[in-house]
Amino acid sequence: MIMGIDEILTYLPHRYPFLMLDRVTEAEPGKVIQGYKLISANEPFFQGHFPARPIMPGVLMIEGMAQIAGILIYLTSNVTPGPEPKFVLAGVERARFKKVVIPGDKLEYEAVLVKGKRGLWKFDCTASVLGKVVASATILNAEIGE
Repeated sequence: MIMGIDEILTYLPHRYPFLMLDRVTEAEPGKVIQGYKLISANEPFFQGHFPARPIMPGVLMIEGMAQIAGILIYLTSNVTPGPEPKFVLAGVERARFKKVVIPGDKLEYEAVLVKGKRGLWKFDCTASVLGKVVASATILNAEIGE
């Protein structure tokens, strides 16, 4: 299953400059999802992180992993997306940053579903550039209660 930006925007409430996903390249509901973000020199965070040597903030890589995992929740649970978020980032465990991400990189995300139970979803996630893992974390997303 491939999703372009228009379809991604139907699943995620995030918008510029906080949308951290450009395309979904593969998705198997209940199992795994993959996609990427193209890192441009024009990203607003590079103005301050860092002007002399632009490096993508690690927290934004975590956000990207949480966003792609969120799409997998929708695909797995058959919940209909809407304009307001139905799932939010609830926790991050074992986050590791191994290499810097710079302008021109294609940041590839993968989220593998570990378990989903009673509105809490757990994923093993990685972010890679050119096949090398640059970041990894266990991401917890939770359903927003009414």
